[in-house]
Amino acid sequence: MIYFNNVSKAYRDGLALDDVTLTIVAGEFVSIVGHSGAGKTTLTKMILADATPTEGTVLFESIDIHKLKSKELTKLRRRIGVVFQDFKLLQNKTAYENIAFAMEAVGKTDEEIASDVPHVLELVDLGHRLFHFPNQMSGGEQQRLAIARAIINQPEVIIADEPTGNLDPINTHEIVQILKKINDLGTTVILATHNRGVIDSINKRVITMENGKIIRDTKHNK
Repeated sequence: MIYFNNVSKAYRDGLALDDVTLTIVAGEFVSIVGHSGAGKTTLTKMILADATPTEGTVLFESIDIHKLKSKELTKLRRRIGVVFQDFKLLQNKTAYENIAFAMEAVGKTDEEIASDVPHVLELVDLGHRLFHFPNQMSGGEQQRLAIARAIINQPEVIIADEPTGNLDPINTHEIVQILKKINDLGTTVILATHNRGVIDSINKRVITMENGKIIRDTKHNK
């Protein structure tokens, strides 16, 4: 589904990615682990075309992501949901409105919004927070809302970049369980994290990065 072919990314202060070759199959749950500066975020940015390779190619199915024109790139990005460490919620909108906004952006009707928003909030255990604003929610609840927003338009891939970085262990566990549930429903999940405890609890494929290189690629236990 996603292919990195000999991808390098050079910045003035060195290589963020160094000759990375990688395949992610549709339906996988892949954790990318490494210390800060290992290359995790640059790798995920490549999939969204937020960073451009200095060398090599990144393919989504058979599409060279970095050769797409603006309109085609927008269409591709709609197939990918993103969850950030700092939530990036609209603070002046309720939980319902945050998700409705994401649906409106892709042209969904009022009827579809009214039907789908409560359902996705139930999926992330926020059915009781429908009309609450982000500042009325805990950090864990805000991240669950961010996940709901990321999956509402049924993307094929979810990229979660340090989604538990600001959370305590209990909320971290809940977020991981929700990501596993989403993966069980058939969505490819790519999780970038420096938290070894998180990836140990998932028991899926783990890619370890160091200084821009993949130093280990461990398949999940059967």
